[in-house]
Amino acid sequence: MADSVSPDVKLEIGHVLFTDIVGYSKLSTNEQHARLGELNRIVRDSEQFRKAQADNHLLKIPTGDGMALVFYNSPEEPAQCAVEIGRSLKAHPNLQLRIGIHSGPISGLVDVTERMNVAGAGINMAQRVMGLRGCRPHPALQTCCRRSGRIRALAAAPA
Repeated sequence: MADSVSPDVKLEIGHVLFTDIVGYSKLSTNEQHARLGELNRIVRDSEQFRKAQADNHLLKIPTGDGMALVFYNSPEEPAQCAVEIGRSLKAHPNLQLRIGIHSGPISGLVDVTERMNVAGAGINMAQRVMGLRGCRPHPALQTCCRRSGRIRALAAAPA
């Protein structure tokens, strides 16, 4: 099978923040709902999330035990969002996350729920990066720090 892209598939660069809740499948249904609620509130309260959403440059994809956020302007956007999420997690010790960030080619598509979704190496690699580090503080930043001195400064900034 050839690795070619159909001419009608539009590729663009997406900057993906992928998260999942550590140990989610071992939680009771009530605990799963509570943890997802906490995660959703934390993410929605982050300044970077609100800014990208207000600019209509954010695709939000629920994954069952977390989410993928696709930003379209800069690789700094998911990194900044990860920093803000990490700072908020300090007040939520029972909520442990894995986080992965990657920028790469994605293509929009409509999924089975008739909602916008994406496919491609950009989102696939973000999910793989998330799985590499386990649950450690700001693992997403370790992936992105090579790209931008500003991201290093964000990671070092006090909470």
